[in-house]
Amino acid sequence: MSSHSPDLDQLAASIKLWGRELGFQQVGISSVDLGEHEAHLQRWLDAGYQGEMDYMASHGSKRSHPDELVPGTLRVISLRMDYLPGDTRMAEQLASPEKAYVSRYALGRDYHKLIRKRLQQLAERVQQSIGPFGYRAFVDSAPVLEKAVAEQAGLGWIGKNTLVINRKAGSWFFLGELFVDLPLPVDTPQASEHCGRCSACLDICPTKAFVAPYVLDARRCISYLTIELKGAIPEELRPLIGNRVFGCDDCQIVCPWNRFARPSEQGDFQPRHQLDSAELASLFRWSEEEFLSRTEGSPLRRAGYERWLRNLAVGLGNAPGSIAVIEALELRREHPSELVREHVHWALSRHGR
Repeated sequence: MSSHSPDLDQLAASIKLWGRELGFQQVGISSVDLGEHEAHLQRWLDAGYQGEMDYMASHGSKRSHPDELVPGTLRVISLRMDYLPGDTRMAEQLASPEKAYVSRYALGRDYHKLIRKRLQQLAERVQQSIGPFGYRAFVDSAPVLEKAVAEQAGLGWIGKNTLVINRKAGSWFFLGELFVDLPLPVDTPQASEHCGRCSACLDICPTKAFVAPYVLDARRCISYLTIELKGAIPEELRPLIGNRVFGCDDCQIVCPWNRFARPSEQGDFQPRHQLDSAELASLFRWSEEEFLSRTEGSPLRRAGYERWLRNLAVGLGNAPGSIAVIEALELRREHPSELVREHVHWALSRHGR
């Protein structure tokens, strides 16, 4: 804490103003008590729904206790940054099986560095105002229950699709957090969730990954299968993935609240390398050097080249058997990676080859 006592109400108001000036659309403040969210996480882990994401079960209770993760933490500042590009063409691309569908958050530059830099700038603004204080910034980089924190901070509610939904902005946004040792006034969580009897997100899921409202079995989720899973994609799920090669947005596309989502003005989130309209066969022909060059500073790097080819092979197996599709697959029939070869052979078999 600083040596003098700042006006905490005024400081909280200033933090929200500075956050908006730094490109965040909303800022909220919560305590470190996440209550029922801790029990929900444990039930989810006990059911094994995390799949290979072992990090979800590590770190003991630190994930649900911010003051254990960063000792001295009294409040969490939760911030929202919208990312939806203006002309998304989502339905058009999903309806074109020869095209590659990339989750909208991954079309542009990786958000981690951008948001972390903005969080650091916000902390520096606070420091300029009150003097030294304790803080730490997080953007998907540590065991933080960011959706629970956002809900507690009044940024929205956790919907049936397990995403944070805001009544005025939908769910197309990133979250970032500043853990601080300042006893700031906290914001009021939403009185209730506003999903009502709607089940659009549950019904649309291609792989039926939702075992119940608010409960996602990650092992069946296309985002998990195409990004987190390191090995082979279960064969019975491959036809259901369609042309989704990195992530999935279906449960957001159909959410009625997303009619209020506004396009992002952040240039870094705009599509690169025509990834919002690229054809599967064209992407599948990228060499590893091309992949590394064209995904520099991109979330796509998380999958790596081998899994990128694995995902594209599944998409090509689900695409119409055009000459371009067959030729692209034949080029990788003897690929040195067993993982890639197995998915290519499966795709070719779908086309009677």
